[in-house]
Amino acid sequence: MDTDSTDTPERGGHGQVGHVPVLLKEAIDFLAVKRGGTYLDATVGLGGHSYEIAKRLGAPGHLIGFDKDPAALERTREKLTAMPDEERPAVTLIHGSFAEAGERVAPASLDGMMADLGVSSLQLGDPARGFSFQAEGPLDMRMNPMSGATAEQVVNHIDERELADVIYEFGEERRSRRIARAIVRSRPIRTTKQLVEVVSAAARSMKHERIHPATRTFQALRIFVNGELDDLKALLEVAPGVLKPGGRLVVISFHSLEDRIVKDALREGAKQGWCGLLTKKPVTASEEEIDRNPRSRSAKMRAAEKI
Repeated sequence: MDTDSTDTPERGGHGQVGHVPVLLKEAIDFLAVKRGGTYLDATVGLGGHSYEIAKRLGAPGHLIGFDKDPAALERTREKLTAMPDEERPAVTLIHGSFAEAGERVAPASLDGMMADLGVSSLQLGDPARGFSFQAEGPLDMRMNPMSGATAEQVVNHIDERELADVIYEFGEERRSRRIARAIVRSRPIRTTKQLVEVVSAAARSMKHERIHPATRTFQALRIFVNGELDDLKALLEVAPGVLKPGGRLVVISFHSLEDRIVKDALREGAKQGWCGLLTKKPVTASEEEIDRNPRSRSAKMRAAEKI
């Protein structure tokens, strides 16, 4: 988990200077985009990676993009539409989870696929979405605002033991039982500010910690509400089937739970012989990028190529 961040990690070039995605050059280099190929951007966000892939694909190519957030898809559509017609590839944007890639993408059709995990600044910067503990808003946290239970429903309705398990498992929060007990005693909790106050009182910052005491709890609720780890596992499971031989997979993660899943899946893939690892160790941001965007400090990129 990111122990230096002050808020939830961002993805897709969001919140960075000039909206440049985290590890943009590195991701595009490893993806090795072939002109006229077919590529999947599993998390379009504000379209930072999508745009760079589209530029390299050109008009004969095909870019497929997924996002749970309809606002993100609209932003990306606008960005890609602004490209000259003769340079723009065919674009298919899909409102849904990248976990559906196996059903929505033809077998052995992709020259490459990438996923930039986490939450976008489009979501983080809008208090009405409830992702950030730095602004007051309703406790929502859904990446797809049209479906599923909200964080408010989770916080107010699941029992104390299950809530503690969620905070421990998805937030790696050692004080999960104390926090869960405080939340249950303080119900109903309706806003991000209320939740921050309850969690902060129950789990005061330890001297060695550089993160806000609510960071891990907010991360845990967001991951749980959006089923993020299950979706990631599903994407990695379908990757061998949708990639062509020589097709590349690039994944950027922002905390240890995600990175562990990616690392284990790619190592297992190499052991089974369907892929070769392109990154023995995760690629991380340069000091220059970290200075420009502190959140990039927690980013880890791993890549593999289908054999």
